[in-house]
Amino acid sequence: MLEKPNIKVLDKVVVRFSGDSGDGMQLAGNIFTNVSAGVGNQVSTFPDYPAEIRAPQGSLSGVSGFQVSVGTGVHTPGDQADVLVAMNPAALKRNVNVLKQGGVIIVDIDSFKEADLKKALFNTGEPFKELGITSQVVEVPVTSMTKAALADSGLDNKSVLKCRNIFALGLVCWLFDRPLESALHHLKTKFAKKPAIYEANAKVIQAGYDYGHNIHASVSTYRIESEEIRAGHYTDINGNTATAWGLIMASEKSGRPLFLGSYPITPATDILHELAKRKDLGVKACQMEDEIAGVCSAIGASFAGNLAVTSTSGPGLALKSEGIGLAVMAEIPLVIIDVQRGGPSTGLPTKTEQTDLLQALYGRNGESPLAVVAPASPTDCFTMAFEAARIAIEHMTPVILLSDAFIGNGSSAWRIPDTDEYPEIRPNYLPKNMMDGSWKPYKRNEDTKVRYWAIPGTEGCTHRLGGLEKDYDTGAISTDPVNHERMVYTRKDKIERIAGNIPELEVLCDKDADTLLIGWGGTYGHLYTAAEEMNKNGNKLAFAHFRYINPLPRNTREILTKYRKVIVAELNTGQFADYLQARFPEVRIERINKVQGQPFLVKEVIDGVTKIMEGK
Repeated sequence: MLEKPNIKVLDKVVVRFSGDSGDGMQLAGNIFTNVSAGVGNQVSTFPDYPAEIRAPQGSLSGVSGFQVSVGTGVHTPGDQADVLVAMNPAALKRNVNVLKQGGVIIVDIDSFKEADLKKALFNTGEPFKELGITSQVVEVPVTSMTKAALADSGLDNKSVLKCRNIFALGLVCWLFDRPLESALHHLKTKFAKKPAIYEANAKVIQAGYDYGHNIHASVSTYRIESEEIRAGHYTDINGNTATAWGLIMASEKSGRPLFLGSYPITPATDILHELAKRKDLGVKACQMEDEIAGVCSAIGASFAGNLAVTSTSGPGLALKSEGIGLAVMAEIPLVIIDVQRGGPSTGLPTKTEQTDLLQALYGRNGESPLAVVAPASPTDCFTMAFEAARIAIEHMTPVILLSDAFIGNGSSAWRIPDTDEYPEIRPNYLPKNMMDGSWKPYKRNEDTKVRYWAIPGTEGCTHRLGGLEKDYDTGAISTDPVNHERMVYTRKDKIERIAGNIPELEVLCDKDADTLLIGWGGTYGHLYTAAEEMNKNGNKLAFAHFRYINPLPRNTREILTKYRKVIVAELNTGQFADYLQARFPEVRIERINKVQGQPFLVKEVIDGVTKIMEGK
């Protein structure tokens, strides 16, 4: 094997694949991520694709990207890329600003003809000069070499061109010394039912890898450091898949069958897709005709004794609000998954935000309290989906799980847990001594305020639930004002008492600092990385991240009042900051906000915290 010169040794690297929305950048990025996870690297990904179903080929609006960071200490997909793969001029123009100083750009020079440059709105025939690029540019004839590799394949020209992304993947695998055997395994799985397509891609990825050897003297290569990891079986998993699997684990641990009633909506649809595959585990997944039918079918399943779930994004959550109110009034377990996206209305369907928080907390008529939780990362979606189901079943309440497009579509390396790492879920079943006909449907455990669950069909426990207010003692319909007030406060108290059954808030980084940075949900990786970097540079900063939103952890006031400055960073105009400010008026909450449909950059968080710490 030829010795590679110009080797850069890094603890982590960032690669961004970019091209037309039909160029297969998501597939190439996903395979590279899986291969890297398989060799023991930590990974974090950011798929970034247009909302248009099919924008004009080669146009700026049609650029699709996939960014991945691999290595050690990886918590985000990275602010800037070490390597940018640009399959056409539009991809280069859209993404050149994310390249690090001294990085490498790999372009398909066959796609940089005059017509291609015009589509990308270049004014000259010298795109690299026009963009002021000083980085190392590797001009690779990807298209022509792909055609040459498949000259005898028998594939038509369109099918041959679809393999260009795999040639680029082969070159990137050489650049980072990734094993081709693993990449080939993933390709074989992807094209298991199309052996001719697999064979073609196998030839092309080898051609890309070999091309890297041929240019070894003229391009920098990278060695990525790895670290010891906990023994176990690992896989690359995105947040939506992890959410689905967490629900399946909760079904197993609770002994209740899993039902999903949903209507497809970006970026939550993959949860429906994944659960629809799991008939082998007893999962019932139904695609309903609209969002209202989705939540109502889940409510019916909950009435019947299932672990009932409905999944959606912000617009769908609005449509489900009346049904969710019924579940609050009936006090039945229900998990509502909201994979947040940019809004309002249809907004930015493929982009990420945290703008549904207040809708989740308050977006229903009447006093309608429920539990709200939020996963912190793609892999944490498994844990928090499990937690949402646990809280729903053990406390007989709807629970909203606030994921978002960034962590729902993004992925990380995940160790598949052993079943004993998660606790049994204990439904608040009706005690046997109440099955003599004396039980009423709103009879509850007075310590937790959780009503007992009598699964339909239990002898002697016929009962009726519904949306009209019920008498606290008899369960009959009641319009008595004093009883209504008692039931309102009982439902509120039941949610507040969940705080005794969730973890306390943990402070990370420098606990003794004067300033506390706070985040919630999918911003965890960026905020934690920012706090770590600030502390390394001598700026003392504590960090706390909320995964339980309602109720808040029981030690929240104790922690917030400990710090001189409290800063909340979130991808909205300040919804969680307002929520905390209202709950804890004695604490002055500072804010860092971003509403651009994109996740935070670590630099943005550091700059924002620094200005607040300096009083600017």
